Formats: sequence, structure tokens, C-alpha cells
Amino acid sequence: MKYDNLQLSTKNRVAQIVINRPTALNALNPATLKDLDLAFKALSEDDNVHVVILTGAGEKAFVAGGDISVMQPLDSQTASRVARLAQRLFADIESFPKTVIAAINGYALGGGCELALACDVRIAAETARLGQPEINLGIIPGWGGTQRLPRLVGPGKAKQMMLTGEMVTAAEALQIGLVEQVVAADQLLESAQTLAEKIASKPQIAVQLIRKAVNNGLDMPLDKAIEYEADLFGLCFATEDQKEGMAAFLEKRSAQWKNR
Repeated sequence: MKYDNLQLSTKNRVAQIVINRPTALNALNPATLKDLDLAFKALSEDDNVHVVILTGAGEKAFVAGGDISVMQPLDSQTASRVARLAQRLFADIESFPKTVIAAINGYALGGGCELALACDVRIAAETARLGQPEINLGIIPGWGGTQRLPRLVGPGKAKQMMLTGEMVTAAEALQIGLVEQVVAADQLLESAQTLAEKIASKPQIAVQLIRKAVNNGLDMPLDKAIEYEADLFGLCFATEDQKEGMAAFLEKRSAQWKNR
């Protein structure tokens, strides 16, 4: 499938999606959101893909935000409808059946930061800048930022970022837990690919269950989340991979995963 605003490639069970609107700093307009939706749906059905890397074209931006030229004339009801469409897409990415890594190559602002927040892991180039500057436009983050950002960095830091609209550097993003790794800009995609291939080499049922346990458990009281974890732990013992993994450990050999 061809996309107007994306580039899609695969290598070693890893798909790479490049948001390709460099002249607009890869800002998200409705057509790009639609392309992302279609691409993730296609990849969900591709058994040869275990991990997805999401990045932006060029050196300046991952995604600089939503396309302001599209949003400026919206009325209240239309703006809410657009927000819900983007929220649904980002929720689908967060619950995607395969691991998603954001390779943040430049500005990740507004909707771009919110897109990165929906991914499982965030790796940033040392030149990247992240933030929720919507306050400077007279609006609030509306694509999940007011909810996902506090869950990552804590409510105080999240409020500071959103109330001031100030960007954080990649180094500060690492310090506050907004990203998991910072690398030199020219090593970003290589580092993301290395991590993706490592995750792709693991038993994928267990990978999916770990992601479910973390994502769903965060919204549960601790006692309920622990029960949920035990249920998912038990599911592992109905898989061929559990039997193979434990047999390989006891026999001191490498496991041969079947993802069954």
C-alpha cells in the first residue's frame, strides 16, 4: 500500500514508519492521521513484523505538532471531534498488538509529543526537543497529553511543562522519565533498530502480555493489578514458548521461539 504522507519499510521483523511532511515539520493533518491509521492496521495483520519504529523525515522534527493551519478555523464541536479521532488513533497505537518505539529525531511538540507518549519506548536524538506548548495558542493538549504525560513524569512536572509551554531538551527528558534513551543524532535509527530487533527476537506472546500488564495495570488499584498480573502469568503456561523457554534453560541451550 502507498501512503501520501508516510514511508514504510521492513527489515528483520521490524517495520519503520517515517512521517514524511518535512516542509511542514511533519505536522499532523487529517490525511497524515488517516495514513497512520491505515499503516498500523496493515502492520497488525503482518505476521512477519514484531516491532514498529515510528520516526519523522528530515533532521528537524519528529512531529512538530498538529497542523495549525487546519485547526485554526475549527469551531468548538469540530475541534472536539478532531481531538477524539486523534485520541482513538493514539489509543490504538498504545494498545497495538506489537511493540512500538518512537525514534525522536527532532522537535516532538504538541500532538507530536502526544504521539510519542502513546508508544511503548521513546529513544531521542541528543538534539531533540519535547514539549506541550498548546498554552501558547490559547488551548490545552487535546490528544492525550494531559493524561499520559503526568503518568510518565508525575503531575507536578507535567503541569509545569503544560502551563509554561516550555520545551525540554533530550537530556532533561531522559532525567524526568519522558524518554528512555538519548543517543547521538546520527546513531538514532541504528539504536532504535538494535533495540527493536532485540525485542523482536523475544517470545512475542510474553512481550504482548508484559505490555498489557503494564498498560492496563496502571489504571487499576494495586491489589486488582496484582491479580491481573497473576492471570496473565498463568496464561503464559498455556503456551509452547513457556515450555520451550524453561526446557532450554534447564538444558543450557538457546531457546527456539515459536510464538505459540
